[in-house]
Amino acid sequence: MPNSTAADKISSHGIEPYQEKPGEEYMNSDQQEHFRQLLLAWKSELMEEAGRTMSHLKDEAANFPDPADRASQEEEFSLELRTRDRERKLIKKIDSTLELIEAGDYGFCDTCGVEIGVRRLEARPTATLCVDCKTLAEIREKQVGG
Repeated sequence: MPNSTAADKISSHGIEPYQEKPGEEYMNSDQQEHFRQLLLAWKSELMEEAGRTMSHLKDEAANFPDPADRASQEEEFSLELRTRDRERKLIKKIDSTLELIEAGDYGFCDTCGVEIGVRRLEARPTATLCVDCKTLAEIREKQVGG
């Protein structure tokens, strides 16, 4: 495979990247099913990780007599919980993206309505903005926030 790119070889969440066919209609049923499977696999991974965290927190919770050990454990748990909270929000975003697929609205920019593109959706399956609108939003964010 001398002409293959790194992106061709990478699988995301156990699912190979979608290979577009010449002349194929954008967001046809094959593409929608591909992204649905990709999102479901990602969600499943996040749910498994959350389950492991809960088990870890239960199993590792100890009342250390040494204040430094107790503080280290509390900091570790706090970091894990913050990570899980971010993942919980991501699961909500995955769920809303799955709803977009079901409604037939997936893959189009929320702002301007153009195609987001299969390659961009492979990189970020929950994307709701095309590259141009995302870039403009980031510029506005820097102007307001900076």
